[in-house]
Amino acid sequence: KIEKHTYTLEVHTMPSTPTPRPTRSPRSSLGGGVGCAPPLPLLSPGGAAAAAASCCSAHSHSHSHSLPSATISAQSAAPLGLPLPTSSLVTLATCNLNQWALDFEGNFQRILRSCQVAKSRGATYRLGPELEICGYGCEDHFLEMDTFRHGWETLAKLFASGATDDLMCDFGMPVLHGGVRYNCRVICKDRRVLLVRPKCALADNGNYREGRYFTAYRAPAKGSGMETILLPREPFFTEYHQRSAPFGLHHLQCSDSATLGCESCEELWTPQSTHISLSLRGVEILSNGSGSHHELRKLQTRMELMINATRKCGGVYLYANQRGCDGGRTYYDGCAMIVVNGRIVAQARQFDVREVEVVCATVDLEDVRSYRASNPAFGIQAARSASEEGGTSAWALSLEGVTLTNDCQKWSPEVERRRPKVMTEGGLELRVPTPEEECCLGPACWMWDFLRRSGAAGFFLPLSGGADSSSVAAIVAVMCTLVTKASREDPDGDVAKECRRVCRKDDPWVPSSPQEMANCILHTTFMGTENSSEVTLSRAKRLGEAVGSYHQSIKIDLVVEAILKVFQITTGRVPKFSSRGGTTAEDLALQNIQARIRMVMAYLFAQLLPWVRGRSGFLLVLGSANVDEGLRGYMTKYDCSSADINPIGGISKQDLKRMLIHISSEYPGFGVLAEIANAPPTAELRPIDSAAATAEAGHSQTDEEDMGMTYEELGYFGRLRKISRCGPVSMFNKLLIMWSHLPSSEVAAKVKRFFYYYSVNRHKMTTITPSYHAEAYSPDDNRFDLRQFLYNTRWTRQFAVIDEMVARNVEVEDTAVLDKDKND
Repeated sequence: KIEKHTYTLEVHTMPSTPTPRPTRSPRSSLGGGVGCAPPLPLLSPGGAAAAAASCCSAHSHSHSHSLPSATISAQSAAPLGLPLPTSSLVTLATCNLNQWALDFEGNFQRILRSCQVAKSRGATYRLGPELEICGYGCEDHFLEMDTFRHGWETLAKLFASGATDDLMCDFGMPVLHGGVRYNCRVICKDRRVLLVRPKCALADNGNYREGRYFTAYRAPAKGSGMETILLPREPFFTEYHQRSAPFGLHHLQCSDSATLGCESCEELWTPQSTHISLSLRGVEILSNGSGSHHELRKLQTRMELMINATRKCGGVYLYANQRGCDGGRTYYDGCAMIVVNGRIVAQARQFDVREVEVVCATVDLEDVRSYRASNPAFGIQAARSASEEGGTSAWALSLEGVTLTNDCQKWSPEVERRRPKVMTEGGLELRVPTPEEECCLGPACWMWDFLRRSGAAGFFLPLSGGADSSSVAAIVAVMCTLVTKASREDPDGDVAKECRRVCRKDDPWVPSSPQEMANCILHTTFMGTENSSEVTLSRAKRLGEAVGSYHQSIKIDLVVEAILKVFQITTGRVPKFSSRGGTTAEDLALQNIQARIRMVMAYLFAQLLPWVRGRSGFLLVLGSANVDEGLRGYMTKYDCSSADINPIGGISKQDLKRMLIHISSEYPGFGVLAEIANAPPTAELRPIDSAAATAEAGHSQTDEEDMGMTYEELGYFGRLRKISRCGPVSMFNKLLIMWSHLPSSEVAAKVKRFFYYYSVNRHKMTTITPSYHAEAYSPDDNRFDLRQFLYNTRWTRQFAVIDEMVARNVEVEDTAVLDKDKND
């Protein structure tokens, strides 16, 4: 009652002595760790309202006594020690981790380091990437029981190291429950498993095959009780006195009223995203531990999903991701972030060579509550959801004595100083790199991981002076720039140590420039023949100098002549180029033998150049075929497209040219790349026709003339075939509209030419070099683009339908021309 500026209050006393905190464990390697504490009481789902009423500090109140009502003036309220409102500030951490499939020890170290950084910044909750404990890319190793066993071992090791002491940790790991494999989030605090939350929507498109390894979880019927999972006896019961843990799609409600729920990777992309139901249940903190790989122009879409999710429903959304090559063709591109009510308050880098990056933000949960309460439509739908589910606490897992808010924790002054401040208004601008930046930064980071984890001493690249091999050299130069920068910023850090190991240098050496590092690891060779031009020879030499590579120029005519001599002795015949009277078969054979000799020479030099330079180890051979050439099959099987890895195999020719121009303008000393980008692509495998050769190309043979189509047209064909899922007839229909300036007969001829060459060369994709996945229309047969490699290349039914459609269109086109003539 309010009477003359006084308040009538119901007063509850505080206990005279706070409940002591559990004793510290001597084994803890982290500050603030708890030892073998007694089990945290877990309330059943639905008991959240009662549990969250009063506890605001880490010292839980075991008793309270109701006193008679008293009339107390407003001025004297504070001196009497009345309880102040519970703080709604919470500091949250999320991270990018460079995990490696099946590297359980290395993964453990990186997870532990992220927990240490989160604690040092005053965070009370830390989110990690999907399947971070074992690595996302284990693939068929998920079918092995060892993977699950080592996952629990790693979790136990994280407990023993104190990672979860005073920090709620959200780990990603595979879990076997009831004989079924699940992709799970395991939420822990103070060496207790609070919840095992299985993924309920699996990624099964593109590069993802989660349905092969895991089962999408289906929640039991309403009223069937809380499901539990039996934990391994050693050490969870023997050391930490916990035999089982809740299992299911619950959300957590802490005793300080903070609520937290999980959404796992693919669930964000589904029509009925998990965050919608969680928001309507009143969950304020939404976490998404993800394993999302890089694809050109994909980041904007991914980020907009999270921003729009909280802009529409309100809430704090945390996103964690792996960042790096974990053993396959994909590069996980990080960009961990925290979003509050549609505002970005923290964002990590998308590309980087560092293994661990943690970002933190302090947020005010009252902002979420106010944002939602101000939206009438949200209130109506939340009330309807509560009515249908039997109350907002139907899926809540109440945790007595578990808190998240900052006032419920005790931190050192140093931690308090490092804790981020609340961003009260505005937000960070979303950082999205251009496609040109993605093309060079993504493959550069992927190659660094591959190089240092393979144990190789560097790379060998056949450098022709053309756009493709020059793009690979430029990407290696960008890689050296990133590694050199990180090494010089932290000479004792992990990147510097790996750089010294790869370059075969002693401590405390760090490269003084990217060129110094490139000279240690990149070996380039121009392998010319009598058909090569001086223009490409010059470009290759100048680019090698700009990059800093160990460069050589050699002639391979002697090897070609020797092989042809063997053929002549054996058959008595001498093949000729078509320009000198030979057949098409002779011409192709003479071109292919040059290309294949280069592959053989590349592997010879890759094995022996370290020995020549007085160094140990071997070199990885780099391929340089782009995605359009793979799609069209414009490459020689087992030529220089055959290599150990190919950083540009998933990037289109058009994007590569734009990348070269970008690097030439952004990186000093690389002006030759602009010259290379503007030159017509040429294979230089036929004799030079001086009358037809141009100054820019330096040769009379050009790729687009050989292919019978332009690289721009190949981009259209590739996107329609893969992204739009078009066969020949569907593609013809779409291109009739897109290329309305062309007669239908010409469009039909282009479509039929493409599908003929695509199908007749599809077998080449079965042996294609493992390539960095970047483009959504990649023809990679091994993982991404699953199709047969023996086709009826005549496409009899499909082409017949196109011919019928052309005949009808020709009549319409002729009629239109006649009508135009009459009008004229």
